[in-house]
Amino acid sequence: MEIEEAVGLIEGSIVPLEDTIKVPLHEAVGLIAGEDITASMPVPSFARSAMDGYAVRASDLDGASKTRPVRLKVLGEVLAGDDKDIGYSPLCAVRIMTGGMVPDGYDAVVRQEDTDYDDTEVCVYVPVPSGKNICPAGEELRAGDMVIEEGSRIGRIEAGLIACAGRGEIYVRRPARISLISTGSELKEPGCDLKPGQIYGSILYMLAASIKQEKLEVAWSGICPDDKRQIEERIRSALAVSDLVITTGGVSVGKRDLLPEVLEDLGAERLFSGVNIQPGTPTVAGLLDNKLILSLSGNPYAALANFDLYFWPAAARLMGSAYFLNKTEECILSDRYDKVNGMRRLVRAREEGGRVYLPAAGHMSSVFGNMGQCNCYMDIPAKTKVVPGDKVKIIKIRGT
Repeated sequence: MEIEEAVGLIEGSIVPLEDTIKVPLHEAVGLIAGEDITASMPVPSFARSAMDGYAVRASDLDGASKTRPVRLKVLGEVLAGDDKDIGYSPLCAVRIMTGGMVPDGYDAVVRQEDTDYDDTEVCVYVPVPSGKNICPAGEELRAGDMVIEEGSRIGRIEAGLIACAGRGEIYVRRPARISLISTGSELKEPGCDLKPGQIYGSILYMLAASIKQEKLEVAWSGICPDDKRQIEERIRSALAVSDLVITTGGVSVGKRDLLPEVLEDLGAERLFSGVNIQPGTPTVAGLLDNKLILSLSGNPYAALANFDLYFWPAAARLMGSAYFLNKTEECILSDRYDKVNGMRRLVRAREEGGRVYLPAAGHMSSVFGNMGQCNCYMDIPAKTKVVPGDKVKIIKIRGT
């Protein structure tokens, strides 16, 4: 099965979450909007000065110059936040500060540097066109404008616009809850003492970090030994508190590769088992209690790469947001990659300025530390030789 078909099966099996929660705006950044938000009024709702100066009627300043200044009587002063009713009179001005509401009848602001700064009768040395140095009502948003659509991610700009629209609380999609289970009797939690033949489990921490970076929730995360009964119990417990379960390890054909058998015994519907990709060929996906169980390799790089391939499309479907979908590009290969693979292969790489480099010296699926210099996967078709200068497909890695 090709990746694209496997992803399609995952997407087709997932029922999007419909729950929304109301949160303060300052807690909403990074979450997915659960409602359309529109502007109920213009932003700003009044014309305001763009700088410190004098509110004037533009026609009063025709012909003004340094040698022939126009003298205007100053009727008062408006600071930001003031609500003063200072009506217009011919050949009059109002001292105004940045952000101050422009009084009715005045259609321009002359900057104070073009005047003699007087507080009672000001000399203006330049003409100004109507509208000069005024931020009009509705400059940022007009009444009825869409601020953010349901299903969009709330970033810093969106948060600012929502604040402009006066919303202190908003509805967001309830973040998906993910459980992570690493199977393997050789695995121990960091901080524990190791016996001969044991290693510290690292995959859970990488996957949990990926999930949390995108403001989704890790409902449970832990290690389970290679024991059918314990794996079954752990999966059932995880399903009870999660929207999606990810397991790592135990998916190949060794004596302790128990996941395919466990999923069958649990009654999970098999979506796929085995995909035309290296690393991670034996990846398994099943459906139980209408929830996806994604079973990945126990090798760190293989688990990470296949997590990126399948989890983010699943998250996009769960959250009803295209934000989570993987981004692909075509770039020019700059470094040599001499190996011709029998299967489609994901090669760790780095994209800069439309060119692809291979900073990692090794590409073993059991090694992941050299991923720190990488920000994409180079997707090479089976039995294809690529050379510098070739156009290659890349899949961007989130958060890099």
